Amino acid sequence: MTAKIISGNEVAAEIRKELTARVAELKNKGIVPGLGVVLVGEDPASVSYVTSKAKGCQEIGMFEETVRLPADVPEEDVLKTIDRMNNDPKISGILVQLPLPKNISVEKVIGFISPEKDVDGFHPVNLGKLLRGEPCPLPCTPHGVKQLLVRSGNDPAGKHVVICGRSNIVGKPLSAILMQKEAGANAVVTVVHTGASDIKHYTLQADILVAAMGVPEFITADMVREGTVVIDVGVNRIPDATKKKGFRLAGDVEYGPVAEKASFITPVPGGVGPMTVTMLLYNTVEAAIRLNEA
Repeated sequence: MTAKIISGNEVAAEIRKELTARVAELKNKGIVPGLGVVLVGEDPASVSYVTSKAKGCQEIGMFEETVRLPADVPEEDVLKTIDRMNNDPKISGILVQLPLPKNISVEKVIGFISPEKDVDGFHPVNLGKLLRGEPCPLPCTPHGVKQLLVRSGNDPAGKHVVICGRSNIVGKPLSAILMQKEAGANAVVTVVHTGASDIKHYTLQADILVAAMGVPEFITADMVREGTVVIDVGVNRIPDATKKKGFRLAGDVEYGPVAEKASFITPVPGGVGPMTVTMLLYNTVEAAIRLNEA
């Protein structure tokens, strides 16, 4: 068996096309979704992410404002920027790019964002709603995983989903999303991590296996049974002298051997990655609708 590739690029393009139409409809009603981004410092990866988010907004016709602050900015100034965006009717969604400098509390910053404008889905209020199964913005990467499954014909309903990794960004919220009693979810979910004495014992039971541990090529072929759907969330840089940049990107799955056993698999890059920004755009459009209904 050779796995079919679930292309995040293709699914993201499909969703963005849908969002472009929705934004056009909203504009006809006088509603313009807007994303406010706060970037602290000049971390190259963060700058790249913020640039891609700005391009995404432009692509689907949304308003976008990026505020760039120096790495040594006082925490108070970051909070003031968020407060202004909280009260700006042009901004329907707010994103503070992580990581932040050590002198700034991530918890305080996230908690300062209005829950109604929290398009990352990390505010404690929204995480609480997620666990309760109430409407709220879903964290972008886990929501992207759900969309990849559903749109590739791999509805998780009734399936055993094994998630490797328990981070606040992916593992925990994804488990909460997929266990909800609703369309595109309703799965039996197991979360495993490095504290398990035998991770392979659990991964071999998976109908759908999600690798989100942040460990390069941790999931090997002997840990996957024939026909499993494999979603690789990991993005790791591995030194490679044969590459121009001196490194190659690898996921948390040993791609080649696992692809020979899986029924479906996401590549790295081009799998889950493109979905994260796209679901951020989706959350911003949804936030604009909710704010104008309030």
